[in-house]
Amino acid sequence: MTTSTGVGGLRDLDELQKQSHPVRGVVTLIVGIIGFILAIGLSISFGAADISLRTVWTAITHFSPDLTTHQIIYDIRLPRVLGAALVGACFAVAGAIMQGMTRNPLADSGLLGLNSGAAFMLAICFAFFPGLPYMYVILWSFVGAGLGVAIVYGVGSLSKGGLTPMRLVLAGAAVSALLGALGEGVALYYHIGQDLAFWYAGGVSGTKWYHLQILSPWILAAMIGALILSRSITLLSLGEEIAVGLGQRTNVVKIWGMVIVLVLAGAAVSVVGAVGFVGLIVPHFMRYIVGHDYRWIISCSLVYGALLVVLADLVARMINPPYETPIGALIAFIGVPFFLYLARKGGKEL
Repeated sequence: MTTSTGVGGLRDLDELQKQSHPVRGVVTLIVGIIGFILAIGLSISFGAADISLRTVWTAITHFSPDLTTHQIIYDIRLPRVLGAALVGACFAVAGAIMQGMTRNPLADSGLLGLNSGAAFMLAICFAFFPGLPYMYVILWSFVGAGLGVAIVYGVGSLSKGGLTPMRLVLAGAAVSALLGALGEGVALYYHIGQDLAFWYAGGVSGTKWYHLQILSPWILAAMIGALILSRSITLLSLGEEIAVGLGQRTNVVKIWGMVIVLVLAGAAVSVVGAVGFVGLIVPHFMRYIVGHDYRWIISCSLVYGALLVVLADLVARMINPPYETPIGALIAFIGVPFFLYLARKGGKEL
């Protein structure tokens, strides 16, 4: 039985490799990196005080603390843009890993309770532990993300017939609504609603260098782990039996994959709030372009997730200046129709 599964798995793996497009992957990465660099330049230059791209470049390469424009770029805009890029990369890579591990095209940290779980735990922190150091806020975000996904999988597993993709999404929607309501209830009762309002909607305006200094090691380690795990996720996306037949230790891969997802989602929510759909949209487009090899899907999702959120933050400042539109609302404007389209298709592409 194992031998036949292994032979069938090798055939599936060969077919998957034929469907992968490494040349497209390289071109897609190069185009994404160029677009990302241009988006960073535009995002830094645009604002209440418009700054030329030449001044942006000079401030980055030859910073002068005596120039006001250089101070604006270095102290306000650069950490904001880098924070948006990190958040986008985190959500997109987390979504790609979840879709590959669960073989569920609707999997996303926002749809499966991770974002709402982290947001609920942060509301608890703000209510009961005001002034908590940011490092501990991040740790509580990780705990909340783990709580959210544990409840979703627990509720979804109770139904007859097992944990189907649609049941997983329905359980995620119910748990997300519950945790969101609880978080808002805590905010109202303890009068911290105004502090959490814009954060819940999603925004990177408050990102500072010390946030990035604390988050960067966690995110870097998780991204490296995701790239190392990418080939195993490719095998797991073929089906658990096939992966086992090919010698894959599926339980180990799932545990490490979920740890990486919790770190990425928890870190992102601690900065930007409960922004959804980034991890749903980006991996799907990357899969369509580069094929089903998760080494390319994860790499490209990292770049294009960062690009998407940087552009969303730029548009958020352009719609109604000097006020800012929450980036969560902008991304949801694209993500909700895309989610309905995928739900109607029934996830046949995975």
